Amino acid sequence: MSFRIPHLQIGSAEIIALADAEGPFFSPRAEAFPEATATQWAEADRCDPGGVDAEGRWHLQFRAYAVRSDNGLTVVDAGIGPADGPAASWAPVPGSLPASLAAAGIDPAEVDTVVLTHLHTDHVGWAVVTEEAVPSQGGARDGNVSASGRRPYFPNAEYLLQRAEFDALDTINPQLRETLTDPLAAAGRLRLLDGDTPLRAGRVVATPGHTPGHQSVLIAHGHQTALITGDLLVHALQLLHPELAYAHEVDPETARHSRKRMLRREPAGTLHLATPHLTEPFLPV
Repeated sequence: MSFRIPHLQIGSAEIIALADAEGPFFSPRAEAFPEATATQWAEADRCDPGGVDAEGRWHLQFRAYAVRSDNGLTVVDAGIGPADGPAASWAPVPGSLPASLAAAGIDPAEVDTVVLTHLHTDHVGWAVVTEEAVPSQGGARDGNVSASGRRPYFPNAEYLLQRAEFDALDTINPQLRETLTDPLAAAGRLRLLDGDTPLRAGRVVATPGHTPGHQSVLIAHGHQTALITGDLLVHALQLLHPELAYAHEVDPETARHSRKRMLRREPAGTLHLATPHLTEPFLPV
């Protein structure tokens, strides 16, 4: 994988797209969006032609984002992870997020905040790792390695998760307790949020529906706004038709409300979407 590092400037904040992997979805896209019509599919394919492969399968990007400002360095989401990551059963592991970080000039030890938009496995893969997964990665501090041999990949960062997401962990994926949240808590790195919360650059915005505690990151300056969506938006269909439900949303009605609320923009302004799964990392809408 080549490491072109796209970025977007919003005021003093630089938003950096970090590629981790790409590949087909694990089920037919018509099953993922059962209400979509042939006309809507054709419209979506014109909007994002890279989102469908030659066999007609949904082709996804897997990416994270970094936000660099004078106040610090935040990473939003953590990709599919190494070969032994939690997404290994369905995603094209190992991901290449460490190489993307290096290409962007980011040392994991410099990151002070990690926002986990939600607890699906393709968004948390590099959050916590074993030493064997990244043997060349230094910077872990004494006490940061759990009894299971797992440690935060970003050793000096505070990991932010909505409390509603943490409380739903056993419903979302109970295995992540041992492999993700317990090691983060043991290292003193897990912080639970209750709704919208300021960041060093921008703010976390609660956008529930895809999962109970899904969150996104909003960065604004003047008439320019960037929204790092997480899975608030997973396909161009939902950009063109926000009302369309996605089969893997736990609460389609709440997700629809969150999507419509966040895609609304001021007439004089520009909203840039930073999406983990669409072909282009930044989309002005």
